Amino acid sequence: MDYYQVLGVSKNSSKQELKSAYRKLALKWHPDKNKEKGAEQKFKEINQAYETLSDPKKKNMYDQMGHSAASQNPYGGQGGYYSNVGGQSVNFDFGGVDPFDIFEQFFGGQSPYGRSRQTRQPRSVYQMQISFLEAVRGVEKLTVMNGKEKSIKVPAGVDNGTRIRFNDFDVVMSVTPDRRFTRKGQDVYYEQTISLTQAILGATIEIPTIDKAVNVKVKPGTQSGSMLRLQGKGIPYPQSSRKGDQYIQFVVTMPTKLSSKAKELIQEFEKEIS
Repeated sequence: MDYYQVLGVSKNSSKQELKSAYRKLALKWHPDKNKEKGAEQKFKEINQAYETLSDPKKKNMYDQMGHSAASQNPYGGQGGYYSNVGGQSVNFDFGGVDPFDIFEQFFGGQSPYGRSRQTRQPRSVYQMQISFLEAVRGVEKLTVMNGKEKSIKVPAGVDNGTRIRFNDFDVVMSVTPDRRFTRKGQDVYYEQTISLTQAILGATIEIPTIDKAVNVKVKPGTQSGSMLRLQGKGIPYPQSSRKGDQYIQFVVTMPTKLSSKAKELIQEFEKEIS
């Protein structure tokens, strides 16, 4: 199943084209109107496709990772990433909702067919606190749920608010911010202070990454605020071998006190470069 094919749209379709395609298909395949065998499953697929493609973040991840990583959750979730991790059947749910809720929200809060759905048994939801590095590297932790000890395997690349859906309960990740790294999607940002001399003459310095420190060359004439990209040194995409990048932002520190000799040298240097 390809979400673009399900809705009959292209990857470059506008939001209005997505809405129009969704509206037409959702009305056609709503189970209260369409009594064909498989209509409800088709209706769920249409809603799942629209819920993913109408959300810029989910669409971007879907376009990058393909449908193999974004398969339908067999336990009722929508728009997540399903996998089997260490014997755990899990679904990485990034905020999916019930397909009938999507339909009713889209059409003004109620079904035009008057569908009366049975109230579903709410799932137990637990919150797990993990550090920034545990989130980006993955971690396995023991926790107590309903009086029972359970081992929860968190795969690399999850983010704050990521919901991991297990067979009979959900776990929402609460990620503690890191004092060194800032995260934007799967990319990592790190601020590195360099001296005026290093900025002018260039240097080789050691930079920490989420895995291990690497040596980086500072080019002569580096300006404060300039950026350097370390390709593939960012955060893994969930259930994928791909990684984001790490961006280094250089901050040049200026000396607060100068001796008479230092002032003379700077004046001579300014004459040389002017």
